[in-house]
Amino acid sequence: MPIVVLWLACGALFFTLMMRGYNIWGFRHAVEIVRGKYDNPDEDGEVTHFQALSSALSATVGLGNIAGVTIAMTAGGPGAFFWMLMCGFFGMTSKFVECTLGQKYRKVKEDGT
Repeated sequence: MPIVVLWLACGALFFTLMMRGYNIWGFRHAVEIVRGKYDNPDEDGEVTHFQALSSALSATVGLGNIAGVTIAMTAGGPGAFFWMLMCGFFGMTSKFVECTLGQKYRKVKEDGT
């Protein structure tokens, strides 16, 4: 196993434990946000939570992600599906921590960018 894979797996497990399993107990809240429970239609020019998620996913998910999953399922069978679920499960917490730290330590310039 390459050291990078081991390093990422340990990091994902560490963040999952430190966040006390947020990828499990925060899932319901995430679905509520995407479904629009917290949207305010009276706000002018506001981007809904679903629109923001769709925009972020369109920049993240590409042909390689779609084709890679298809090829892995074809070549690896049910075992590949299980390991993709495990990677996604622990990867959620890593991505959550990454985005949270990015927002916390961002630098805002005078012009607002």
